[in-house]
Amino acid sequence: MKTLTLLGSTGSIGRQTLEVVHHAEEHLKVHALVASKSVELMERQARLFRPTVVVMMDEAAAQELRGRLRDLPIKVDQGMNGIIDAVIAPQVDTVVTALSGRIGLEPTLAAIETGKTIALANKETLVAGGDLVMSSAKRMKCPILPVDSEHSAIFQCLEESLDTITKLILTASGGPFFGWTKEKLATVTLEKALCHPNWEMGAKITIDSATMMNKGLEVIEAHHLFNKEYDQIEVLIHPQSVIHSMVEYQDGSVLAQLGRPDMRLPIQYALSYPTRWKNPFERLDLKGKTLSFHEPDRDAFPALALAYKVGRRGGTLPAVMNASNEVAVSAFLEKKITYLGILEIVEKVCSEHHVLDSLDLGSILDADTWARRRTEELVAKFDARSAMLDV
Repeated sequence: MKTLTLLGSTGSIGRQTLEVVHHAEEHLKVHALVASKSVELMERQARLFRPTVVVMMDEAAAQELRGRLRDLPIKVDQGMNGIIDAVIAPQVDTVVTALSGRIGLEPTLAAIETGKTIALANKETLVAGGDLVMSSAKRMKCPILPVDSEHSAIFQCLEESLDTITKLILTASGGPFFGWTKEKLATVTLEKALCHPNWEMGAKITIDSATMMNKGLEVIEAHHLFNKEYDQIEVLIHPQSVIHSMVEYQDGSVLAQLGRPDMRLPIQYALSYPTRWKNPFERLDLKGKTLSFHEPDRDAFPALALAYKVGRRGGTLPAVMNASNEVAVSAFLEKKITYLGILEIVEKVCSEHHVLDSLDLGSILDADTWARRRTEELVAKFDARSAMLDV
């Protein structure tokens, strides 16, 4: 029996993780659930899974939840200190990191320092602090098991030593705008950007998929997880989302992992590893399917090229790109900037940053803070510019 702390239980990955727990209750139990401020959903989850602890990032949400759960012996905690306590609890074996954004970095490091297994669904943790996280995990001998479908696919295709791999091939659906020109992308609305053709995901990751920043973040994540140079990591557009990624070996063999576009499968594998559990989930049916692959259009989708450039430079620059993108996407979701404005702002923030190569948690958080503040300034200018154009 494995005991879990689930960070981000009310998000898309968190909800699907709890589906996996429900169907594998003989293998898994929940110690703690963590979310931001979705009180009603957290109450339902707490009543169904009966964790020892629930944590809300938002203080008002925590206070309301205490009232709602007063009939149950469940502790309701609040804030980052509460999250850290939930991940380092001695009865916890595995921490599922499904919080959205850089906020997952600190609890992930705390979990590693106390010897927990990490089921990593928060790619921003490795983008912002990959060198720090991976060195800590190596020192503590803590497994980091990928939950992202692409990295789970690579992990499932591994044979022998990583030294025998010549290339990692990450597949991308292409998002809702596959084949669009840059001129046509200038017409993108928020509603169109939120309509992903294959996957049901949270708003932030859906927009990242539309810009292809999500794939750029995954390239950096793959670099850290599998210790491969950026020249050894390729991205292919695969609109059917059946092959989740591939591994090329030094003899020319290419192994691929196939499955339905269903995050429950990589979630379950990260939790069941090194075994596989039965489940009632729908199976992949290949009859009548045609699989196709295309080069990404890096002119129309410059986020991918930016991520490669930022990843190669390293230091604090990936943390800056990630933080700026989080703020810019949030601004787009609030209709303060345009779709193309997201990358316009992120590229400018990256170009202005003075990169530090000596990394610790403090320098990463400082870079993150600077990038958020600078991005907010540029969003305000962009918003004002748009308002003037509307007059």
